[in-house]
Amino acid sequence: MRRVFPVIVLLITLSVLGITFIQISWISNAISLKQSQFQEQVKSSLEQSRDNMYNRHIMLNNQILPTDSDRQYYLSNNFTSQYFNREEIQQMISSAFRKNNLKQPLEFTVTDIFNNQLFSSDNFNKTLLSKSDSIKLTPENSKLKETLFVYINEDKSYLIREMAWMIVASIIFTIIIISAFTLTVRTLFNQKKLSEIKSDFINNMTHELKTPLATISLAIDALTNKKVINDSDQVRYYSSMIKEENKRMNKQVEKILQAARLEKKEIKLNLQELDAHEVIRKVAENLILQIQEKNGTLTLKLEALNHIIQADDVHFSNIIFNLLDNAIKYSKGELHINVNTGDTGKFLAISIKDNGIGMSKETQSRIFEKFYRAHTGNLHDVKGFGLGLSYVKATVEAHGGKVKVDSTPGKGSTFTIYMPVKPT
Repeated sequence: MRRVFPVIVLLITLSVLGITFIQISWISNAISLKQSQFQEQVKSSLEQSRDNMYNRHIMLNNQILPTDSDRQYYLSNNFTSQYFNREEIQQMISSAFRKNNLKQPLEFTVTDIFNNQLFSSDNFNKTLLSKSDSIKLTPENSKLKETLFVYINEDKSYLIREMAWMIVASIIFTIIIISAFTLTVRTLFNQKKLSEIKSDFINNMTHELKTPLATISLAIDALTNKKVINDSDQVRYYSSMIKEENKRMNKQVEKILQAARLEKKEIKLNLQELDAHEVIRKVAENLILQIQEKNGTLTLKLEALNHIIQADDVHFSNIIFNLLDNAIKYSKGELHINVNTGDTGKFLAISIKDNGIGMSKETQSRIFEKFYRAHTGNLHDVKGFGLGLSYVKATVEAHGGKVKVDSTPGKGSTFTIYMPVKPT
């Protein structure tokens, strides 16, 4: 999986980049093609405008020209746009452009050999000459040299309007493809993470259950020994050992089942009025031996004025226990834990500060995930499934409260929970 995963991501990335490049190239080519078509339409319209003038000139002079050479000879010697007035020229030009489906506003002028303007539309000026399309009105061998210039307004916006649906559709489908790619990669990362979590969980579970099972196995072997079986004190000792290890395994299994219930939101709270300070003191007393084993200290600074909360006794006790137990597990050197309480409006703030190994920003962002366990460096005796803090967060939020963490690597961590208090 570790080798295949980067290859899959690379292939999908290359595919998306390739498709995006093709889409951009296709849009660019389509715009170029549309511009070429537009220029062809303009060219055709100019030629039709000139032909319209030729035909009208021949018709007005009642000429019958049976062959093309007769027509060419006559036009070379007689044609000039000055046979028409400005309105007639404008009408012939507009008619030719409409036939080629060009309906944009246009301006025109007709110039002589000296670039003098013979006819011009109202808004045409000399600055538009360089931007205009042109065509020779008089034949090549004509004595007169007249040129028609036509300036088409907003040809760029016209192209965009013509291709709008194609561009929009292409952009939409490109966004869909990129979104699908992002979702696929995200799913792959999540699957990879779940696979790692699953492996870690199985390893942790095996480790947590292996020790009590081994102890029970040894105790049972001892009970079958003839010397032990006849000694009631020894039997009681080994029986109590089996019972304690069995309770230990049941606790581990209960943790896993509890996590499953939290995930399904099946946990039921038996809310009642609790003295938070009293619960904190009781939990602290139960853990004092573990703290003393590490030559540590536990300081309670319970200064909140309103410390009566609406909570489930068992779950609230577990919350405090898990946070204190976490502080003990991740301690280094001489352990110092400070538990403070304070009033924050409708909530009781309970902070548990330790001087342990601390956490990085990345770890802090994931510490409340189920089965996630922080890297402990050279602390190899930290046991558990990584369920404690996820349980704390889910249970606190089930009570209508919230939890936050503030930590610095090497300097310790501070967990703060906010529990709703009884209205005064």
